Amino acid sequence: MTKSGLFLTFEGIDGSGKSSQARMLADRLRDMGHEVVLTREPGGSAGAEEIRRLVLEGDPDRWSAETELLLFTAARRDHLERTIEPALAAGKVVICDRFADSTRMYQGMSRGNLRALVDQLHALMIRREPDLTILIDMDPQTGLARAKGRQGTEERFEDFGLDLQQKMRDGFLALADEFPDRFRVIDGNRDMDSVAQDVTDIVLKAF
Repeated sequence: MTKSGLFLTFEGIDGSGKSSQARMLADRLRDMGHEVVLTREPGGSAGAEEIRRLVLEGDPDRWSAETELLLFTAARRDHLERTIEPALAAGKVVICDRFADSTRMYQGMSRGNLRALVDQLHALMIRREPDLTILIDMDPQTGLARAKGRQGTEERFEDFGLDLQQKMRDGFLALADEFPDRFRVIDGNRDMDSVAQDVTDIVLKAF
């Protein structure tokens, strides 16, 4: 790890288990003596958490893809300024459940091809990529069943259905091919402990 810290992100379709794996990794690294900030997107700062409620709750057609993109970018900028960059500057490990790759998928591909616009806004307002991205690859049908089984209030994207989850899985795998230096793909169709061991092995190599 460098003096500027280490920025790790977890990506995957809904229900892939990435949030659980992020928490497990944070606990394991803390046990090893690392200072860890576990955060999420959208969210991770007071302002971004307010935006989270706007974009993850309500009717699937509540926002256009373009409006969503602006909201997610605003949330990410606040998160970056107030949480991620200060932690990295202090030499901490930042583990984030989703980051810009999710926007490249969900807003860039879900309802039209807005990927170029996503990348333009990212280059203009964010200008940071993770040091390492772990993609938990999961069968879309299994993942969607898991996500719907949570019965929470943040199900706006799950409500788009299986077709979107399949499209997102294909898109995430394509992103892994596009950015091979930072992406590592792990089979999430296994028990949590087996996945967690693979995650730990990959992350320890990054140090």
